[in-house]
Amino acid sequence: MVTQLHDSSYRGFASDNYAGAHPEVIAAIAEANGGHQVAYGEDVYTARLQEVMKSHFGEQAETFPVFNGTGANVTALTSMLPRWGAVVSARTAHINTDEGGAPERVSGLKLLTVEAPDGKLTPELIDLEAWGWGDEHRAQPLAVSITNTTELGTLYTVDEIRAIADHVHSVGMKLHLDGARISNAAAALGVPLRDFTTDAGVDVLSFGGTKNGVLYGEAVVVLNPGASEGLTYLRKLNMQLASKMRFVSAQLIALLTDDLYLHSAGHANAMAARLRSSLDAAIAAGTISGISFSQPTDANAVFAVLPPGVADTLRESFRFYDWDAAADEVRWMASWDTTEDDIDTFVAAITAELSH
Repeated sequence: MVTQLHDSSYRGFASDNYAGAHPEVIAAIAEANGGHQVAYGEDVYTARLQEVMKSHFGEQAETFPVFNGTGANVTALTSMLPRWGAVVSARTAHINTDEGGAPERVSGLKLLTVEAPDGKLTPELIDLEAWGWGDEHRAQPLAVSITNTTELGTLYTVDEIRAIADHVHSVGMKLHLDGARISNAAAALGVPLRDFTTDAGVDVLSFGGTKNGVLYGEAVVVLNPGASEGLTYLRKLNMQLASKMRFVSAQLIALLTDDLYLHSAGHANAMAARLRSSLDAAIAAGTISGISFSQPTDANAVFAVLPPGVADTLRESFRFYDWDAAADEVRWMASWDTTEDDIDTFVAAITAELSH
């Protein structure tokens, strides 16, 4: 038996990856345990996951469980592109900033990035890099990757995604959606998952669970069968084929059953909103000064700019990351297990520092 080595009452604001697994997810793993099931995805839980995903994304959806988000993104994009293909994304996209060069080193694809101050692409921004088809000297822009919610915590609406999809498809490109926080997007939009994916024109999706209470595991979900090829082989080639896949699939089934994904993500969004509104109220009341916000709080992320030195003082008690250290910009993340007391304690600490 492993002795607990950490303080299970401690919660910070660095990342929703820091949160533990949801009890219902842990229970699902236990339920899937025992006895033998065929390895590498030929198990009853992975078969059931196919049905569950179809209920959310449509009968054409095909699901490929993988280990992690980077693996999902790289494997998905590799299946969408020829060897000479390139992907247009925001400069802040996770595939560009936080995946260690994996899309380019592992897949060999080229990233064509554009500046998007709010993390969101538009047809006009895409066109800055979507050109040069037929030019043998240029990597061919054949796919676009967007993230919902974005790396800056902002939210694409259904209409915005549909406009991007229509534009992308009109020039023969495909659309990938990085859904690391897709549940937070669904909770914020208040619509079913397929409304801003399948029905909006997304071709291939990376479905995230780890940031929303899953222990480990994500999935590549092909929404347009004609937009992806070779995933059966690419998943293994990219070292993303789990031998005991039933445990990944069982977690995702639990997340997508009885709206657990919505309840958990909605709670995280509400906690971020509580943090933002509490600080906004303190600013309006003149209780604190020197703080500003660099992005809207659309889901479970709060981006703030603090006076010099304040972040380091707060970090003595609460862990969180600098987003842009040169600008004193920080990111605070709420998680599925963040409590109102956690938020109120953090707000009190921030208030104490900014009221000096």
